[in-house]
Amino acid sequence: MFDEVLARVLDLLQRQGRVSYRALKRRFELDDDYLEDLKAEIIKAQQLARDEAGEVLVWTGGAGQPQTPARDPERPPLAYTPGYLAEKILTAKHTLEGERKQVTMLFADLKGSTELSEGLDPEEARKLLDPALHVMMDAVHRYEGTVNQVLGDGIMALFGAPVAHEDHAVRACYAALAMQAAMRRYAEEVRRSHGLEMQARVGLNSGEVVVRSISNDLHMDYSAVGQTTHLAAQALAEQALTLARAHQERGNQAYALRRLGDIAARCDPPEGEPAVAYYRQAITLAEALGMRPLQAHCRRGLGALYCHMGRGAEARAALSTAIQLYRAMDMTFWLPQAEAVLAQVGVVD
Repeated sequence: MFDEVLARVLDLLQRQGRVSYRALKRRFELDDDYLEDLKAEIIKAQQLARDEAGEVLVWTGGAGQPQTPARDPERPPLAYTPGYLAEKILTAKHTLEGERKQVTMLFADLKGSTELSEGLDPEEARKLLDPALHVMMDAVHRYEGTVNQVLGDGIMALFGAPVAHEDHAVRACYAALAMQAAMRRYAEEVRRSHGLEMQARVGLNSGEVVVRSISNDLHMDYSAVGQTTHLAAQALAEQALTLARAHQERGNQAYALRRLGDIAARCDPPEGEPAVAYYRQAITLAEALGMRPLQAHCRRGLGALYCHMGRGAEARAALSTAIQLYRAMDMTFWLPQAEAVLAQVGVVD
């Protein structure tokens, strides 16, 4: 048990560079003696960190700066998987390949994350979003789930494969509860320091997958049997839409509709017409409520979808409008993404 907690603390410390003892006690539910044992091992035995003023642990070991998975969503899972879990996966990977496994998928994201970044430069936005992603990943790893995709504002994780557990659904539920508890604490910090609201949403769905292969960097190639992956994300968005309609929160309805559009657009193959309908409903609400950032995001998603569907003229119109909105609001984090999609339209035509 101690080795697992040590590995998780070292992974967190290497990513963030520095972490307070109070935060460690809260995140890992440590008592004073346990914390002192960790400090002795990390600072004195392994000499990977130093104490600062008796309050903060500062990473000193290894080359380079602390790693931040959210800055590059293409980083392999090995880069953000604790060592003890990585070893288990690599040891068992040959017996897993080709196997049909019953699993539980977990999707988690931040409600209104795009609005959090409004008015912030990309670096400041990342400073708010990255710790939230780490909180999500820590909760997954605590119950031996594996994070197989890190998105800009959320994660996708798997319980039951590649680390086999018969109680995968229970573990996923415990991870979701731990994630929400930890996110409430982080959200309070953000509220005090920036005056911003932050809330995590979590969706779960169980089903079967076939594990095709697991590479040495822990990237897992698998195919879902049925709609395991799709349904987990869709359940999360539909729940948000139902709650928003029940409370007559038109703004949150628009957010949920945009999310459903994103999910339908990213299906394999994309559910083109349903996605278009979701995006258009979201845009109508966003325009009526004066929610310009959401209008821009929906038009960017719609433009990318039209591009995939070979509808070049409609793609250009949607993306051009998105770019105009981003420029008017000085949303430099999202502007290059819309411009990159628009540059692809000519290739599709």
